[in-house]
Amino acid sequence: MLRQALLVASRSDGVRRVVETAPFSADVVRRFIAGDTIDDAARVTGELTGEGLLVTLDVLGEDTHGKGRAEENVQHYIGLLERLGAAGLGTRAEVSVKLSAMGQTFDEDLALGNARRICEAARSAGTTVTLDMEEHTTVDSTLRIVHELRRDFTDVGVVIQSYLRRAEEHCAELAYEGSRVRLCKGAYAAPSAVAFTDKEGVDKSFVRCMKVLMAGRGYPMLATHDPRLIEIAGALALLHDRDADSFEYQMLYGIRPQEQRRLAAQGAQVRVYVAYGREWYPYFMRRLAERPANLRFFMRSLAGRS
Repeated sequence: MLRQALLVASRSDGVRRVVETAPFSADVVRRFIAGDTIDDAARVTGELTGEGLLVTLDVLGEDTHGKGRAEENVQHYIGLLERLGAAGLGTRAEVSVKLSAMGQTFDEDLALGNARRICEAARSAGTTVTLDMEEHTTVDSTLRIVHELRRDFTDVGVVIQSYLRRAEEHCAELAYEGSRVRLCKGAYAAPSAVAFTDKEGVDKSFVRCMKVLMAGRGYPMLATHDPRLIEIAGALALLHDRDADSFEYQMLYGIRPQEQRRLAAQGAQVRVYVAYGREWYPYFMRRLAERPANLRFFMRSLAGRS
């Protein structure tokens, strides 16, 4: 119930105004958000890659409802990728793109064309793109766009969310040679007809999906902070004789940083999901909904500021 309440709050303009204007917010948000600008993103990317970690950068801003705003988002990504290429970070940092920021909610063809332009910029920078998965209603559209993009950009990654009941089916379809698939639990609300609504169901689905991906011929990107799931992933890697560079762990910026460094020190590929930008509120609320520990951290910060 708490998770559902936080997800509802992520779409509430009233709650948003309270959180965004509260005097304590900036300090708390800074734990999860790298900053507002490309300079901030480049700085954090340099720090993390310097410690042996990989990075994926997400420019915050979603649910775009106009071609002009979608174009601004495309240009921002192109500028970011040019910066990564000039800094020689293309082999260590990629970008994550939400198709709703590219115009998906009102024009799928526009979103495809915009995503293609970002993929071209990524190729020039020597890196790749992963398409985030968003609301359950966008899954089929996102997979269609991935299929089209992979005709020319075979390294485009896609996200599958284990809270959705069809996740295992999608993983089986995507576990082919060269296919990059990020598996996460998912941080959106959905009806029980299409989604598991309890933690146990989501976790069991995550394990089933992991088994499919790790047994397949693609490149799994396992996005979890859960120690049990990380342990299972390691066991599956041994079972399927996977080299350390044939899959990776992914974790969010600001969450379990010591675990990120521990895994990297053991030789694992660890990629940090770094979000930045001024439109941080929906992302921040979903982070609170994902883990009770995040909410406790937030409330302690609130109490300390009161």
